[in-house]
Amino acid sequence: MAKTPKISVDLSAIQNSLKAQFSGLDPNDPPSWPALPRYLLCVGVTVLVVVALWFVWLSSSDEELTAEQAKEVQLREDYKKKLVQAVNLDALKKQREQVQQYVTQLEKQLPSKAEMDALLSDINQAGLGRSLQFELFRPGQVSVKEYYAELPIAVRVTGRYHDIGAFAADIANLSRIVTLNNLALVPAKDGNLVMDTTAKTFRYLDPEEVALQRKSAPGAKK
Repeated sequence: MAKTPKISVDLSAIQNSLKAQFSGLDPNDPPSWPALPRYLLCVGVTVLVVVALWFVWLSSSDEELTAEQAKEVQLREDYKKKLVQAVNLDALKKQREQVQQYVTQLEKQLPSKAEMDALLSDINQAGLGRSLQFELFRPGQVSVKEYYAELPIAVRVTGRYHDIGAFAADIANLSRIVTLNNLALVPAKDGNLVMDTTAKTFRYLDPEEVALQRKSAPGAKK
């Protein structure tokens, strides 16, 4: 039988050869290095770059994860609120209808621009119906608000105490809203009293007046 030749490996020579490649390396001129140090340098640089990119990616991913977790908490809160609203939807609809009915009732108590003269006549007739003598009945300057206008009326009447009280009650019972402000009573002749007051009545604005008021508001866009 043929004998298998023995392969002799000189480990010491290999070790010395490797050491020789790493000796006398110029750190300022890596291209002049032997093959093994150059390859190891490339591998090392590649590993460092990969590790650096890995940590950068982990950092951005951590920030994104934190933001998404906060978003999840907010979405859960929104879901709970909407769930409560959905459960109480019928009750909220009924409440909205009640509010709309109440607003409609209030609007009916505010005269329109065309009805103001009739309301002023009602106030005057309320005083005459209680045998009061009007010494002053002077409408003032209209003050326009966002959705309504306010008309002050300077009123001075003379009459008996109970008649003046009944007149104030009649004003309160008018179908339209009228308030008595800055009321003052002073004695007059023959046991009568003089009442000075400012009656304020209100009317709702027409759609054109509302649009004009919003347009002329200080914060309105030009």
